[in-house]
Amino acid sequence: MLTLSGYQIIDQIDESSNSLIYRGYREADDQPVILKTLRDAYPSPERIASYQREYDIIHNLHLTGVVQVYALEIHQQRPVLVLEDFGGSSLAQLQLAGEIELEQFLQLGSSIVESLRQIHAANIIHKDINPSNIVFNPDTKQVKVIDFGISTVLSRETQSFKNPNVLEGTITYISPEQTGRMNRAIDYRSDFYSLGVTFYKLLTKEVPFEGNDPLALIHCHIAKQPDQFKIQNSKFKNEQTIPQVLCDIVIKLMGHYS
Repeated sequence: MLTLSGYQIIDQIDESSNSLIYRGYREADDQPVILKTLRDAYPSPERIASYQREYDIIHNLHLTGVVQVYALEIHQQRPVLVLEDFGGSSLAQLQLAGEIELEQFLQLGSSIVESLRQIHAANIIHKDINPSNIVFNPDTKQVKVIDFGISTVLSRETQSFKNPNVLEGTITYISPEQTGRMNRAIDYRSDFYSLGVTFYKLLTKEVPFEGNDPLALIHCHIAKQPDQFKIQNSKFKNEQTIPQVLCDIVIKLMGHYS
């Protein structure tokens, strides 16, 4: 369990391949906080730099659709981001995929789109939109985007060719241009592609392309279209069918790159 001077840790709430996430509060004023730190005892300079980049980006933002950052602390040579806790959990943790109704999906989707609009208006490309990086409070209906560790403040960026095992972003949600295998710059549309995959998951309980082979997944993102019939044949929690216009929006977000 993480220990950090000035903070009381309540429990660990999540983890990824790189990070550990804790919930607690700041002892000086009982402010609820989320603490995010690297799981490696001796993280690489690149990992540490990603935390500094995330802090710098969020610190300069004051957006309702982005979780706020309070501090960047150091604990045993590891950075610790101290973040706003507004009582939410990620869409992945809430397991909302296939368990929501039309009205809830439309409200949630509209809030996510508004968060992305704010981010893009600040000339930031998130580059890792997926259910783990969208936090939702079911009671207040607040939605906030988290994890800006690989984000860029440039309006456009060209991704160089990389080994698929070290790509930036979550490969099942990654946009084709982020794979480095297309002669195409990364811009705000990359986030829209990942948003389309996120909506696809929420509606069908499945991602459009999956598997254990990174190269095969990359090929699917670049050359294949998502199965729109999967959305059309899925239903909301109350057995209501998914409107065709909603199916069209999801497919449009993912586009077609072949």
